Amino acid sequence: MIRHENAVHPQWRELNAFTFLDPRVARRFDEQVGGDWRAHELPTDQNRVPLAGGQIVVKDNIEVAGMPCTLGTPALRHYVAARDAAAIVRLRAAGVEIVGKTNLHELAYGITSNNAAFGPVRNPHDLRCFAGGSSGGTAAAIAAGLVRAGLGTDTGGSSRIPAALCGIVGFRPTVGRYPVSGVALISPTRDVIGPMGRTVHDVAALDAILADGLPAALDAVDLRTIRLGTPRQHFRENLDASVDRAFEAAQRRLREAGVTLIEADLPNVAAVDAAVSFPVVLYETRAALEAYLDHTGSTVTLATLCAQIASTDVKEIMAQVIGGAIPEPVYREALSVHRPALRTLYRSYFAEHRVDAILFPTTPLPARPIEGSDRVVTLNGVDVPTFATYIRNTDPASNAGIPGISLPAGSHPPADGAAAPLPVGIELDGPDGSDRRLLAIAAAIESTLSP
Repeated sequence: MIRHENAVHPQWRELNAFTFLDPRVARRFDEQVGGDWRAHELPTDQNRVPLAGGQIVVKDNIEVAGMPCTLGTPALRHYVAARDAAAIVRLRAAGVEIVGKTNLHELAYGITSNNAAFGPVRNPHDLRCFAGGSSGGTAAAIAAGLVRAGLGTDTGGSSRIPAALCGIVGFRPTVGRYPVSGVALISPTRDVIGPMGRTVHDVAALDAILADGLPAALDAVDLRTIRLGTPRQHFRENLDASVDRAFEAAQRRLREAGVTLIEADLPNVAAVDAAVSFPVVLYETRAALEAYLDHTGSTVTLATLCAQIASTDVKEIMAQVIGGAIPEPVYREALSVHRPALRTLYRSYFAEHRVDAILFPTTPLPARPIEGSDRVVTLNGVDVPTFATYIRNTDPASNAGIPGISLPAGSHPPADGAAAPLPVGIELDGPDGSDRRLLAIAAAIESTLSP
């Protein structure tokens, strides 16, 4: 299916994807409303066109000179960045234009992008549903046909979750692959910039620039040589029926294409991950935000910022941060004992089973209605915690620091109040440092799964 460049979601303003947008670009979007904005596939030759000279959007916790950098929170509503983040410097040098800043879950501390200060980001496939987070605005803008690609950030799934829920591609690189100066971090150990795009090749073009001048083209991959691990325990437990069907269909297509699928679990992955996840991020957030506020040169203090937080869920978690919920010995143990154990678990898995990557559903369920979903969502007739449920599959690789990418696996019949079929994502996680190889495998799989 060919995607026309002038196909913009007819209700793009209602998506609330932006905190700032160049007015000239907004007028162009208004002129381009119409067409089949849901047709995400581009011809192969267009897929391979570098993004130089193209326009992207950037999550509003990454500094772009002359544009606001609000972090989606009231205390920084009027802060305008004086300098580009290091990643933006690389993009501008490559000829990429930044046309807007995108809405997010407040302080990047959540997965729905239901932001009480700037309003919720809405899912282009059903405006009643959330877009996912915390990089929801970037995902919604890409999915709605406004731009081909953009930047999010990812702590525990914040680029991959909204990509899955909006039907686009979201990438988390190996920790340290891109520079993060000029980014408002909440966990220096875990945070990365997460490229997002309509296709894997769009994401790969951004990766090549951000990783400092790599060739844009990906190596060709013969899927008949690829081995993928498919853990059932943890990653495929208690799935929404639409996600389960999508994943089974993807596996069938991959087997037909010659991929070898190895069903093997990562033993005890949930417990090892839990010993790293919140102990690290909750401990690191206070110092990270204080460092960012100092960097801005503003008079806003951490106490002022926290007092003005608008989203109840974020205010509650920041109270834990300020209150020292994680003692230093627990944090040190997480870094020195549990994180190395998690990294060893993944290294052993890749080596023992001789797999190129691990394949699983990105999220256990598709998007849900914004209303009433801040704390719980319904999964298979039972109310489950929203945050913990959506990050369940994306979080472990985040804490291991390895690369992961979410690919669209189609849209599926509505559930739980959705008015239209909603996208489902599948994720591939690769070994530490295998970013370009993982992107090449993802591109081959994307081609196989495309309609």
